[in-house]
Amino acid sequence: MSHSIEEINSYLVSIFNELLDIEEEALRNSEFSDLSIREMHTLEAIGMYSEHTSSEVAKKLNITAGTLSVAINTLVHKDYVIRKRMENDRRVIRLGLTKKGKLVYRLHEKFHRQMVKRTIEGMDELEVNALVRGLDNLHGFLDELVENIEKRD
Repeated sequence: MSHSIEEINSYLVSIFNELLDIEEEALRNSEFSDLSIREMHTLEAIGMYSEHTSSEVAKKLNITAGTLSVAINTLVHKDYVIRKRMENDRRVIRLGLTKKGKLVYRLHEKFHRQMVKRTIEGMDELEVNALVRGLDNLHGFLDELVENIEKRD
């Protein structure tokens, strides 16, 4: 079992680092070279199909509203994000993606779909279910760590 733990840990660390490097390099060498990977993940959190409030996006990203506000200002200036005031309550501002923001979102989403398809290639349904269960366990562990960090702050 300890060999499996070491091997899985090695894969997770390597995958995490390689994925960030690949995504950063892809952005640097594209028409979206003005975007950082952190900004790309902010666009992902805003989402393509519905608008969200700043607090909803900040929560998804596990950052403060102030930190998000700075990021959104930059993304608005770069023409990736738009702010929309709600007609029924002008105090409420929802965030959405511009045409340019939607384009980079779709390209990023395509990369992720290809990555997942390649990951499960040749796996049967039981193996895919086992992978999903393991990833769900990992996600739960990370969520618990974030909750504990938030409780200390």
